[in-house]
Amino acid sequence: MSRAEEFQELQPLLFSIAYRILGSVSEAEDAVQETWLRFEASPAEPRSARAFLSATVSRISIDVLRSARVRREKYVGPWLPEPLLADPYQNPERSAELADSVSTAALVLLERLSPLERAVFVLREVFDFGFPEVASAVGRSEAACRQLAVRARRHMAAGRPRFAADRKEREELASRFFDALREGDVVGLRNLLAADVSLVGDGGGNAPQLAKALVGARNVARLLASAFPRMALIGVTGEPHEVNGQPGAIFRDRDGKVLHTLVLDVLDGRIQTIHAVINPDKLGHVGPVADAWAIDREVRGARRPTR
Repeated sequence: MSRAEEFQELQPLLFSIAYRILGSVSEAEDAVQETWLRFEASPAEPRSARAFLSATVSRISIDVLRSARVRREKYVGPWLPEPLLADPYQNPERSAELADSVSTAALVLLERLSPLERAVFVLREVFDFGFPEVASAVGRSEAACRQLAVRARRHMAAGRPRFAADRKEREELASRFFDALREGDVVGLRNLLAADVSLVGDGGGNAPQLAKALVGARNVARLLASAFPRMALIGVTGEPHEVNGQPGAIFRDRDGKVLHTLVLDVLDGRIQTIHAVINPDKLGHVGPVADAWAIDREVRGARRPTR
């Protein structure tokens, strides 16, 4: 194969590595593009295109993440990853593991790791690279990479839920959730939420958002049941869609522009966390973005329908 053909074949893997390291669709796409430029310009023919390209995209992503960490320290409100509607890297035998590793909850946990720990974890634990390949990719010894992997696994294990829901259970629960949301059914919503459920919104200071996470089934149910029927009055619609490998939805204004995404984390038969990405800077890859401030003003002026 030509270099272009080799790169095209491996591009889904490269994007998936970069996205898990960076938590950003746009930055992952840029990292993949830079990887191609370096591959194309390399005078020597690598013995393994997969090893060369994976190492290159990992190094680029580590450098980008280091600079991104400075920006995220100044980020307004909670930081969430850019929503991913479909992971281009497909492996039927490991589809469940890959979906879990790209979930919003997992990517938020990955933020606890250093850039090197994060890259090692992604390459070793998610994509099953051997330690010689991992060491080459991150520029550390195999022994150092083993230590980084141990630390990363420990951090990730400490934050992961003990019981995960299967796909069918998640989908059924999500369907009931969105039905109750459309109806503004407070009781119905409360019955689906964990007692300590949290609602986390990422507006980045560029869209209306909660000052901090809202916690508790009663508080979350009341807010959702109040807001979404009013949003429906001004033409906002919710389109069920898998987001980051989990059940979710894309909400659009009356013109079809993207207002925000919503994703549900399900645990032990209840919704444990609701993540909403509202920051328009993180939604451009989903489609044309709505004016969230204008919609917020309309929603505040809309009356909830009476029964």
